[in-house]
Amino acid sequence: MEHISHTHVEVNGLKLHGAEIGTGPKVVLFLHGFPQIWYTWRYQMIAVATAGYRAIAYDFRGYGLSELPAEPEKGGFIDLVEDTIALLDTLGIRKAFLVGTDLGSFPAYMIAVLYPERVTSLVSLGVPFRLPGPSDDIDLMPEGFYCKRWQEPGRAEADFGRFDVKTVIKNIYILFSGTKPPTAREDQEIMDMVDPSTPLPPWFSEEDLAVYASLYEKSGFRYPLQVPYRTLGIDCCGITNPKVVAPTLLIMGEKDYALSFPGIADYIKSDILKQRVPDLETVFVEEGNHFVHEKLPEQVNELIINFLNKHSN
Repeated sequence: MEHISHTHVEVNGLKLHGAEIGTGPKVVLFLHGFPQIWYTWRYQMIAVATAGYRAIAYDFRGYGLSELPAEPEKGGFIDLVEDTIALLDTLGIRKAFLVGTDLGSFPAYMIAVLYPERVTSLVSLGVPFRLPGPSDDIDLMPEGFYCKRWQEPGRAEADFGRFDVKTVIKNIYILFSGTKPPTAREDQEIMDMVDPSTPLPPWFSEEDLAVYASLYEKSGFRYPLQVPYRTLGIDCCGITNPKVVAPTLLIMGEKDYALSFPGIADYIKSDILKQRVPDLETVFVEEGNHFVHEKLPEQVNELIINFLNKHSN
Protein backbone atom coordinates (compact mmCIF):
# COMPACT_ATOMS: atom_id res chain seq x y z
CA MET A 1 0.00 0.00 0.00
CA GLU A 2 3.05 2.26 0.27
CA HIS A 3 2.71 3.35 -3.39
CA ILE A 4 -0.84 4.64 -2.91
CA SER A 5 -0.83 8.41 -2.32
CA HIS A 6 -3.39 10.26 -0.22
CA THR A 7 -4.83 13.74 -0.39
CA HIS A 8 -7.86 15.83 0.52
CA VAL A 9 -9.85 17.59 -2.19
CA GLU A 10 -12.32 20.41 -1.55
CA VAL A 11 -15.61 19.30 -3.07
CA ASN A 12 -18.99 20.99 -2.56
CA GLY A 13 -17.75 22.69 0.58
CA LEU A 14 -16.32 19.53 2.14
CA LYS A 15 -12.81 18.13 2.26
CA LEU A 16 -12.99 14.61 0.85
CA HIS A 17 -10.20 12.11 1.34
CA GLY A 18 -8.87 10.44 -1.79
CA ALA A 19 -6.38 7.68 -2.51
CA GLU A 20 -4.60 7.36 -5.83
CA ILE A 21 -2.07 5.23 -7.68
CA GLY A 22 -1.01 5.12 -11.33
CA THR A 23 -0.84 7.73 -14.06
CA GLY A 24 -2.22 8.41 -17.50
CA PRO A 25 -5.42 9.55 -19.19
CA LYS A 26 -7.41 6.35 -18.52
CA VAL A 27 -8.99 6.87 -15.10
CA VAL A 28 -10.76 4.26 -12.98
CA LEU A 29 -12.83 5.72 -10.14
CA PHE A 30 -13.74 3.27 -7.37
CA LEU A 31 -16.85 3.80 -5.22
CA HIS A 32 -17.00 1.89 -1.92
CA GLY A 33 -19.85 0.27 -0.01
CA PHE A 34 -20.67 -0.16 3.69
CA PRO A 35 -18.99 -0.96 6.05
CA GLN A 36 -16.20 -0.20 3.64
CA ILE A 37 -13.99 2.75 2.80
CA TRP A 38 -11.43 3.54 0.07
CA TYR A 39 -9.32 0.69 1.53
CA THR A 40 -11.77 -1.92 0.26
CA TRP A 41 -10.28 -1.35 -3.21
CA ARG A 42 -6.64 -1.85 -2.15
CA TYR A 43 -6.10 -4.92 -4.36
CA GLN A 44 -7.98 -3.53 -7.37
CA MET A 45 -6.25 -0.15 -7.31
CA ILE A 46 -2.79 -1.66 -7.46
CA ALA A 47 -3.84 -4.14 -10.15
CA VAL A 48 -5.40 -1.58 -12.53
CA ALA A 49 -2.49 0.83 -11.98
CA THR A 50 -0.08 -1.95 -12.92
CA ALA A 51 -2.21 -2.50 -16.04
CA GLY A 52 -1.70 1.13 -17.08
CA TYR A 53 -4.64 2.94 -15.55
CA ARG A 54 -4.87 5.80 -13.07
CA ALA A 55 -6.80 4.44 -10.08
CA ILE A 56 -8.67 6.75 -7.69
CA ALA A 57 -10.81 5.83 -4.69
CA TYR A 58 -12.32 8.28 -2.26
CA ASP A 59 -14.19 8.16 1.02
CA PHE A 60 -17.76 9.34 0.58
CA ARG A 61 -18.76 12.40 2.60
CA GLY A 62 -19.25 11.42 6.23
CA TYR A 63 -17.17 8.26 5.79
CA GLY A 64 -13.63 7.62 7.00
CA LEU A 65 -11.29 10.57 6.53
CA SER A 66 -13.78 12.71 4.57
CA GLU A 67 -15.59 15.51 6.34
CA LEU A 68 -19.07 15.06 7.76
CA PRO A 69 -21.68 17.44 6.31
CA ALA A 70 -23.30 19.90 8.71
CA GLU A 71 -26.66 18.15 8.63
CA PRO A 72 -26.06 14.43 7.98
CA GLU A 73 -29.74 13.55 8.47
CA LYS A 74 -30.58 15.55 5.34
CA GLY A 75 -28.14 13.54 3.21
CA GLY A 76 -29.12 11.47 0.19
CA PHE A 77 -27.69 9.51 -2.71
CA ILE A 78 -27.77 12.56 -4.95
CA ASP A 79 -25.08 14.09 -2.72
CA LEU A 80 -22.73 11.23 -3.60
CA VAL A 81 -23.48 11.74 -7.30
CA GLU A 82 -22.79 15.47 -7.12
CA ASP A 83 -19.63 14.89 -5.06
CA THR A 84 -18.34 12.39 -7.59
CA ILE A 85 -18.98 14.65 -10.56
CA ALA A 86 -17.44 17.62 -8.72
CA LEU A 87 -14.41 15.50 -7.81
CA LEU A 88 -13.89 14.58 -11.45
CA ASP A 89 -14.23 18.24 -12.43
CA THR A 90 -11.76 19.36 -9.76
CA LEU A 91 -9.24 16.77 -10.91
CA GLY A 92 -9.75 17.74 -14.56
CA ILE A 93 -11.14 14.34 -15.54
CA ARG A 94 -13.68 14.51 -18.33
CA LYS A 95 -14.58 10.83 -18.45
CA ALA A 96 -13.87 7.80 -16.26
CA PHE A 97 -14.45 4.11 -15.78
CA LEU A 98 -16.67 3.66 -12.71
CA VAL A 99 -16.38 0.65 -10.40
CA GLY A 100 -18.85 0.37 -7.53
CA THR A 101 -19.82 -2.20 -4.95
CA ASP A 102 -22.77 -2.38 -2.56
CA LEU A 103 -23.75 1.22 -1.69
CA GLY A 104 -21.21 2.51 -4.24
CA SER A 105 -23.04 0.88 -7.15
CA PHE A 106 -25.99 3.24 -6.69
CA PRO A 107 -24.17 6.52 -7.43
CA ALA A 108 -22.29 4.70 -10.21
CA TYR A 109 -25.58 3.77 -11.88
CA MET A 110 -27.07 7.20 -11.19
CA ILE A 111 -24.10 8.92 -12.84
CA ALA A 112 -24.38 6.59 -15.84
CA VAL A 113 -28.06 7.59 -16.20
CA LEU A 114 -27.80 11.31 -15.39
CA TYR A 115 -24.34 12.04 -16.82
CA PRO A 116 -23.75 9.41 -19.53
CA GLU A 117 -21.08 11.55 -21.19
CA ARG A 118 -18.88 11.16 -18.09
CA VAL A 119 -18.83 7.34 -18.06
CA THR A 120 -16.60 5.22 -20.30
CA SER A 121 -17.88 1.96 -18.83
CA LEU A 122 -19.20 0.70 -15.52
CA VAL A 123 -18.52 -2.28 -13.26
CA SER A 124 -20.88 -3.18 -10.42
CA LEU A 125 -20.11 -5.80 -7.80
CA GLY A 126 -23.09 -7.45 -6.14
CA VAL A 127 -25.78 -4.97 -7.26
CA PRO A 128 -27.74 -5.32 -10.51
CA PHE A 129 -29.01 -2.04 -11.93
CA ARG A 130 -31.44 -0.14 -9.77
CA LEU A 131 -31.86 3.42 -8.61
CA PRO A 132 -32.84 4.53 -5.11
CA GLY A 133 -36.58 4.31 -4.57
CA PRO A 134 -39.33 2.00 -3.28
CA SER A 135 -38.40 -1.65 -3.81
CA ASP A 136 -40.19 -4.95 -3.26
CA ASP A 137 -36.96 -6.80 -2.49
CA ILE A 138 -36.68 -4.93 0.83
CA ASP A 139 -40.39 -4.45 1.51
CA LEU A 140 -40.97 -8.21 1.34
CA MET A 141 -38.21 -9.02 3.83
CA PRO A 142 -39.02 -9.81 7.51
CA GLU A 143 -39.07 -7.12 10.20
CA GLY A 144 -35.70 -8.29 11.54
CA PHE A 145 -33.93 -7.80 8.19
CA TYR A 146 -30.88 -5.62 8.81
CA CYS A 147 -31.84 -2.93 6.28
CA LYS A 148 -35.22 -2.48 7.94
CA ARG A 149 -33.68 -2.38 11.41
CA TRP A 150 -31.07 0.19 10.37
CA GLN A 151 -33.73 2.35 8.74
CA GLU A 152 -35.30 2.97 12.17
CA PRO A 153 -33.89 6.23 13.59
CA GLY A 154 -31.87 5.49 16.71
CA ARG A 155 -32.09 1.71 16.63
CA ALA A 156 -28.75 0.97 14.98
CA GLU A 157 -27.12 3.77 16.98
CA ALA A 158 -28.20 2.08 20.21
CA ASP A 159 -27.21 -1.36 18.91
CA PHE A 160 -23.75 -0.26 17.69
CA GLY A 161 -23.21 1.94 20.74
CA ARG A 162 -22.89 -1.10 23.02
CA PHE A 163 -19.62 -2.08 21.31
CA ASP A 164 -16.39 -0.49 20.17
CA VAL A 165 -16.04 0.40 16.49
CA LYS A 166 -13.73 -2.53 15.75
CA THR A 167 -16.32 -5.01 17.05
CA VAL A 168 -19.10 -3.42 15.00
CA ILE A 169 -17.04 -3.67 11.80
CA LYS A 170 -16.00 -7.23 12.62
CA ASN A 171 -19.60 -8.29 13.24
CA ILE A 172 -20.86 -6.74 10.01
CA TYR A 173 -18.09 -8.36 7.97
CA ILE A 174 -18.95 -11.74 9.48
CA LEU A 175 -22.69 -11.29 8.91
CA PHE A 176 -22.31 -9.96 5.36
CA SER A 177 -19.98 -12.81 4.43
CA GLY A 178 -22.80 -15.33 4.82
CA THR A 179 -25.13 -16.71 2.18
CA LYS A 180 -28.36 -15.49 3.77
CA PRO A 181 -29.49 -11.88 4.37
CA PRO A 182 -28.75 -11.01 8.02
CA THR A 183 -32.11 -11.13 9.80
CA ALA A 184 -32.54 -10.91 13.57
CA ARG A 185 -35.25 -12.45 15.71
CA GLU A 186 -37.90 -10.14 17.11
CA ASP A 187 -36.18 -10.18 20.52
CA GLN A 188 -32.69 -9.74 19.10
CA GLU A 189 -30.57 -6.90 17.71
CA ILE A 190 -28.38 -7.28 14.62
CA MET A 191 -25.09 -7.12 16.55
CA ASP A 192 -26.28 -9.94 18.82
CA MET A 193 -26.48 -12.31 15.85
CA VAL A 194 -22.70 -12.80 15.98
CA ASP A 195 -21.14 -15.04 18.61
CA PRO A 196 -18.18 -13.08 20.07
CA SER A 197 -15.95 -16.12 19.57
CA THR A 198 -16.57 -16.20 15.79
CA PRO A 199 -13.28 -15.59 13.97
CA LEU A 200 -12.79 -13.18 11.09
CA PRO A 201 -13.12 -14.63 7.59
CA PRO A 202 -9.72 -16.08 6.60
CA TRP A 203 -9.30 -13.55 3.77
CA PHE A 204 -9.85 -10.56 6.11
CA SER A 205 -6.92 -9.98 8.46
CA GLU A 206 -6.65 -8.32 11.85
CA GLU A 207 -4.63 -5.63 10.08
CA ASP A 208 -7.49 -5.06 7.64
CA LEU A 209 -9.93 -4.82 10.53
CA ALA A 210 -7.67 -2.32 12.31
CA VAL A 211 -7.56 -0.09 9.22
CA TYR A 212 -11.35 -0.08 8.85
CA ALA A 213 -11.83 0.53 12.57
CA SER A 214 -9.41 3.46 12.64
CA LEU A 215 -11.24 5.13 9.74
CA TYR A 216 -14.73 4.61 11.17
CA GLU A 217 -13.54 5.76 14.58
CA LYS A 218 -12.88 9.06 12.85
CA SER A 219 -16.20 9.34 11.03
CA GLY A 220 -18.59 7.29 13.13
CA PHE A 221 -21.73 5.76 11.63
CA ARG A 222 -24.01 8.79 11.58
CA TYR A 223 -23.83 9.47 7.84
CA PRO A 224 -23.47 5.81 6.76
CA LEU A 225 -26.77 4.98 8.46
CA GLN A 226 -28.42 7.86 6.61
CA VAL A 227 -26.87 6.97 3.24
CA PRO A 228 -27.58 4.29 2.21
CA TYR A 229 -30.04 2.81 4.67
CA ARG A 230 -32.44 5.64 5.53
CA THR A 231 -32.58 7.02 2.00
CA LEU A 232 -32.54 3.82 -0.04
CA GLY A 233 -36.31 3.92 -0.51
CA ILE A 234 -36.42 7.57 -1.62
CA ASP A 235 -36.58 8.32 -5.35
CA CYS A 236 -34.08 11.12 -5.87
CA CYS A 237 -33.81 10.88 -9.67
CA GLY A 238 -37.41 11.13 -10.88
CA ILE A 239 -36.60 9.21 -14.06
CA THR A 240 -39.43 7.05 -15.41
CA ASN A 241 -37.51 4.85 -17.84
CA PRO A 242 -33.85 4.92 -16.81
CA LYS A 243 -31.25 3.45 -19.11
CA VAL A 244 -27.52 2.85 -18.80
CA VAL A 245 -25.94 3.21 -22.23
CA ALA A 246 -22.37 2.60 -21.07
CA PRO A 247 -20.97 -0.92 -21.36
CA THR A 248 -21.59 -2.54 -17.99
CA LEU A 249 -20.11 -5.55 -16.20
CA LEU A 250 -22.05 -7.06 -13.29
CA ILE A 251 -19.94 -9.32 -11.06
CA MET A 252 -21.92 -11.46 -8.63
CA GLY A 253 -20.49 -13.84 -6.06
CA GLU A 254 -22.42 -17.09 -6.23
CA LYS A 255 -22.63 -17.05 -2.44
CA ASP A 256 -23.59 -13.39 -2.08
CA TYR A 257 -26.51 -13.09 0.33
CA ALA A 258 -28.04 -10.48 -2.00
CA LEU A 259 -29.02 -13.31 -4.36
CA SER A 260 -31.50 -14.39 -1.68
CA PHE A 261 -33.40 -11.11 -1.82
CA PRO A 262 -36.91 -11.67 -3.25
CA GLY A 263 -36.82 -11.58 -7.05
CA ILE A 264 -33.15 -10.60 -7.43
CA ALA A 265 -31.92 -13.82 -9.04
CA ASP A 266 -34.75 -13.66 -11.59
CA TYR A 267 -34.21 -9.94 -12.20
CA ILE A 268 -30.54 -10.51 -13.06
CA LYS A 269 -31.62 -12.88 -15.85
CA SER A 270 -34.62 -10.83 -16.98
CA ASP A 271 -35.40 -8.92 -20.15
CA ILE A 272 -36.26 -5.93 -17.97
CA LEU A 273 -32.65 -5.64 -16.85
CA LYS A 274 -31.45 -6.01 -20.44
CA GLN A 275 -33.77 -3.19 -21.51
CA ARG A 276 -32.40 -0.92 -18.80
CA VAL A 277 -28.78 -1.92 -19.40
CA PRO A 278 -28.59 -3.06 -23.04
CA ASP A 279 -24.80 -3.52 -23.12
CA LEU A 280 -24.61 -5.77 -20.05
CA GLU A 281 -22.26 -8.63 -19.28
CA THR A 282 -22.91 -10.68 -16.13
CA VAL A 283 -20.34 -12.96 -14.49
CA PHE A 284 -20.95 -15.20 -11.49
CA VAL A 285 -17.85 -15.95 -9.42
CA GLU A 286 -17.80 -19.36 -7.77
CA GLU A 287 -17.19 -19.11 -4.01
CA GLY A 288 -17.59 -15.34 -4.21
CA ASN A 289 -19.60 -13.65 -1.46
CA HIS A 290 -20.76 -10.07 -0.84
CA PHE A 291 -17.10 -9.04 -0.53
CA VAL A 292 -16.02 -10.91 -3.64
CA HIS A 293 -13.31 -8.36 -4.53
CA GLU A 294 -11.68 -8.75 -1.12
CA LYS A 295 -12.12 -12.50 -0.81
CA LEU A 296 -11.04 -13.37 -4.38
CA PRO A 297 -9.05 -10.32 -5.57
CA GLU A 298 -7.08 -12.05 -8.32
CA GLN A 299 -10.20 -13.34 -10.05
CA VAL A 300 -12.01 -10.03 -9.74
CA ASN A 301 -8.95 -8.04 -10.85
CA GLU A 302 -8.69 -10.14 -13.99
CA LEU A 303 -12.37 -9.64 -14.79
CA ILE A 304 -12.18 -5.89 -14.25
CA ILE A 305 -8.94 -5.36 -16.20
CA ASN A 306 -10.13 -7.45 -19.15
CA PHE A 307 -13.34 -5.43 -19.22
CA LEU A 308 -11.50 -2.11 -18.96
CA ASN A 309 -9.11 -3.08 -21.76
CA LYS A 310 -12.03 -4.13 -23.93
CA HIS A 311 -13.64 -0.70 -23.62
CA SER A 312 -10.62 1.59 -23.30
CA ASN A 313 -10.38 2.60 -26.94
